[in-house]
Amino acid sequence: MEQYNVTGMSCAACQARVEKAVSKVPGVESCSVSLLTNSMGVEGTAPTDVIIKAVEAAGYGASVKGAKNSSPSMQEQEDALADKTTPVLKKRLTASVIFLIVLMYFSMGHMMWGWPLPSVLEGNHVAMGLIQMLLTIIIMVINQHFFISGFKGLLHRSPNMDTLVALGSGAAFVWSTYALFAMTDCQVRGDMAGVMHYMDEFYFESAAMILTLITVGKMLEARSKGKTTDALKSLMKLAAKTAVLYADGQETCVPVEQVMTGDIFIVRPGENIPVDGVIIEGNTAVNESALTGESIPVDKQEGDQVSAATLNTSGYIKCRATRVGEDTTLSKIIQMVSDAAATKAPIAKVADKVSGVFVPAVITIAVITTIVWLLCGKDLGFALARGISVLVISCPCALGLATPVAIMVGNGVGAKNGIMFKTAVSLEQAGKMQIVALDKTGTITEGEPKVTDIVTGDGISQKELVAIAYDLEKKSEHPLAKAVVNYVEESGDKNSFAEEVTDFKAVAGNGLKGKLGTNVVAGGNLKFISDYCNVSDDLREKADSLSSEGKTPLFFARIMSFLE
Repeated sequence: MEQYNVTGMSCAACQARVEKAVSKVPGVESCSVSLLTNSMGVEGTAPTDVIIKAVEAAGYGASVKGAKNSSPSMQEQEDALADKTTPVLKKRLTASVIFLIVLMYFSMGHMMWGWPLPSVLEGNHVAMGLIQMLLTIIIMVINQHFFISGFKGLLHRSPNMDTLVALGSGAAFVWSTYALFAMTDCQVRGDMAGVMHYMDEFYFESAAMILTLITVGKMLEARSKGKTTDALKSLMKLAAKTAVLYADGQETCVPVEQVMTGDIFIVRPGENIPVDGVIIEGNTAVNESALTGESIPVDKQEGDQVSAATLNTSGYIKCRATRVGEDTTLSKIIQMVSDAAATKAPIAKVADKVSGVFVPAVITIAVITTIVWLLCGKDLGFALARGISVLVISCPCALGLATPVAIMVGNGVGAKNGIMFKTAVSLEQAGKMQIVALDKTGTITEGEPKVTDIVTGDGISQKELVAIAYDLEKKSEHPLAKAVVNYVEESGDKNSFAEEVTDFKAVAGNGLKGKLGTNVVAGGNLKFISDYCNVSDDLREKADSLSSEGKTPLFFARIMSFLE
């Protein structure tokens, strides 16, 4: 799927217009436009320049998301997701509100509540009208985007929500301006009754209020868009910004974008792995929860694969890069989440079809409303006010945005919790599920292992077993070892168990061994302990039972001779 950035869209009608225009291009198999992320995904063989021309012919702008032969850095991708719209709208809204308050004081405060006016304006209704007109013009200039986008859509025969706003606000302003000029004529002729009549025909505050309120909605919408991309940005932040390359005995720190397939890189304990690779020296435990959801770090040794953005928790390792840039597992996950945002669920497609004809229908209804009131004997001001109300109140954005916002938020929340949806269709189907089968340990873990059960064998007490486990595990950095250490320290028996283990050795992926006084101790998985002593059938059955509950059994043994 080829990804594009689309500019100039303001509502679901714009989205439908772009989709319709691109879908007509020969070679396009499918086209999905996301109003939420201002992006478009196109599948097919149509040339890129032809697709962009089709979007531009529809009255919008388009550009390819990055070049096919380049790999944009994670920082560039984060910048692309940055919320640049909300700050602009916030400034527009602040300025609009300031001038609107002054306008409302003159138009409503004085007329309805008798608030005081400067003496020069007392009884000067024409001056009052001029002030209202000038303040309204200022607010209209501040929010000129509505008029530019709205009338551009009208000229391209693709009216959108901005068209409704522009027509509603523009009609109110034009009628009020006509009333102002009519008032001046009455003033010249000394017809004070006419002056007061036309004073009531001013809708300047309505024209300004429409723009300001819609700007509030636009800002809230932009903030919602910004928040829903947080999941992608949090995924990108997992990626290392630099890598330590090893060549000819020298270590060199370089930006991760410069790492090439086949390069040797070094990762120390506590560092994120920069790119996908294979370990060629050393062993460690790697926390892969960001990619797999598995909370317990996985033991790695020579020949094992490691992935970008996973955390090296314990050992020093040297790796050979196998996949870099957009080929890494993390990049593919980010791309998958991005693709899901660009695809549509079936319910969203239904909403788009409705919103695509919604704006023309509303304009038609507004015209009919105005004509009907005129035929019923009402004056033009009364009829026009009802027609404007239809234009302003009827807004397709609630219909066109509600569904994609819900889908994007669902994708975002899922990504933050380690759940990825390949497409929006998958997300919609997930909402209909009643039974879930988990193919891992059979449970959903909290992310931090804890000691839950202590089972002793013949001839050893629970206290002796815990003492052996603590003295041996306190020298290990493995997460399971930390669980044992935390259990003892929280119980308050730490001092009674504090003995020094000598000749300590960690066997990656298996366990630990060492000398404790005159005895030899070992701890680890069943296979490892079985090499040092016989494990009774009873203990094996209990271990199997605990494993079936999603728990990880650890075995400890005290033996009489140290075996290499």
